[in-house]
Amino acid sequence: MNEHYARIIEAIGEDPQRPGLRDTPARAAKAMEYLTRGYRQTVEDVVNGALFPSDCSEMVLVKDIELYSLCEHHLLPFIGKAHVAYIPDGKVVGLSKVARIVDMFARRLQIQEQLTVEIAETLLRVTGAAGVGVIIEAKHMCMMMRGVEKQNSVMKTSAMLGTFRSSQATRNEFLSLIR
Repeated sequence: MNEHYARIIEAIGEDPQRPGLRDTPARAAKAMEYLTRGYRQTVEDVVNGALFPSDCSEMVLVKDIELYSLCEHHLLPFIGKAHVAYIPDGKVVGLSKVARIVDMFARRLQIQEQLTVEIAETLLRVTGAAGVGVIIEAKHMCMMMRGVEKQNSVMKTSAMLGTFRSSQATRNEFLSLIR
């Protein structure tokens, strides 16, 4: 990756050997590895067996989970927050695992629409929940720094599975709790 970053620096008209850029290819490669570390994680590793029997059948919500991702179209960041809720059906997942699932998928080249669905489907599969709802709100640098250059636009996406899709009351409860 270092060599590729050096070539990119040359291609934009810079000298990768000048003092300020000499170590940039290595730093950029290290940063890209970190920003895409989700490819080197699995759901099983992230959840790590943290599923617990529970009689709870009321909504569990983790809101305002910050996320950082790279859009797969321009390799530019999108930054925002996820709100993730589920209705347990016999077991609950460790609280930090919800945020770790968000991070694992966000740390891959991604579009927000797919990220939202991947989080919801994974939580449903892992927990066997009666339903899962995920809403992501994010600002996209590809819209802010280039193209239309709209600084205040926010993209919101949702995925509603199980009772979050079939029950208007469940969906309304979720939406009211994240306001």
